[in-house]
Amino acid sequence: MIRHAWLTLLITAGLQVQNAPAPAAIVNKLDSPQARVYVATLQPRTPSRSPNGHSTNRVLVYLDAGTMTRQDTEGTQTIAFRRGDVRWRPASAAYVAENTSDHPIRILEIDLKGLSAAPAVTSKLDPTVVDQRHYKIEFENDQVRVLRVHYEAHDEGARHEHLLNRVVVYLNDQPGAKADDVRMSGPAVHTEQNASDQPADRIAIELK
Repeated sequence: MIRHAWLTLLITAGLQVQNAPAPAAIVNKLDSPQARVYVATLQPRTPSRSPNGHSTNRVLVYLDAGTMTRQDTEGTQTIAFRRGDVRWRPASAAYVAENTSDHPIRILEIDLKGLSAAPAVTSKLDPTVVDQRHYKIEFENDQVRVLRVHYEAHDEGARHEHLLNRVVVYLNDQPGAKADDVRMSGPAVHTEQNASDQPADRIAIELK
């Protein structure tokens, strides 16, 4: 009877381990010569270890509000974020990340594959110049320029030009896209209009 009870306990414990959520689940979104794009979902209170670190620079777009910690050889950093926040994460050595929120959090990661060898280019129709009402620079460095794009309902922007490939992240439902959609767009000259009754928000990560 005791042996049977122990066997039942071991089987139950084994099933609990099998059914336990993984520390981080990865869903691939896009892969191009310039970047790999994926969503990492971190379960609450479950450390996710990266013993080899991360060899490339990344752009992080937080798809959920929450808090997390990141521990490495320099100590522990606490990070609080809202949906739509964007951060630059340089390549790093080993670290442990933990979602300290009470719910899963999703992080869209743009894993940059290398430094750009192309010379800097500019356009007289750069959207941050000719359409400052809708395009704001979040941050910029030698690998990316990150733009925050906002259109009010039934709003129309100025004609502008994109010279670089860019990863576009949709933060809400809008004409032709759903919240959390991720797309790769190429160079273009166009005028944009939000035909819906709701504001349209997105993040554009230009790849240099």
